[in-house]
Amino acid sequence: MGGGRRLATWARRRGEKISRRGDSGMTAIEFVILTPVLFLLLFASVQFALYFFADHVAQAAAQAGARKARQEADADPRGWREKAAETSGSYIEQLGPKLVLKPDVRMLRPEAHTVGVEIRAKVPAVFPGLDLDVHALSQGPVERFVPDGGG
Repeated sequence: MGGGRRLATWARRRGEKISRRGDSGMTAIEFVILTPVLFLLLFASVQFALYFFADHVAQAAAQAGARKARQEADADPRGWREKAAETSGSYIEQLGPKLVLKPDVRMLRPEAHTVGVEIRAKVPAVFPGLDLDVHALSQGPVERFVPDGGG
């Protein structure tokens, strides 16, 4: 009986040694497989943040330009476009000049007493070949004095 126990103990020890020896190098393989996935997730997070921050900057610039256009369109029918474009451009320069690339700022007048600003721009890409655009639109009624009685 004593020999059987020794044999079982020896087999258990031998099995542990084999399994320990068989796991050597697994950490390196796991590292090689998981590192690209980790970097992909990291870069995707950065791209996601760049896109949404650029969208926020474009939206803020469009709203500021539209606010200026609404204030100026009645008092200065010829010059409101330049003032609104300048205001939108100023917002882009202050908030994200390297984030909102090649902005195309357009002044809108969809109806007689409505003005607005539309901005289209490119977003810097973390991944080669990725072409992302942001679009922002803000419009509203022209602020003007209306005497009692309508009109």
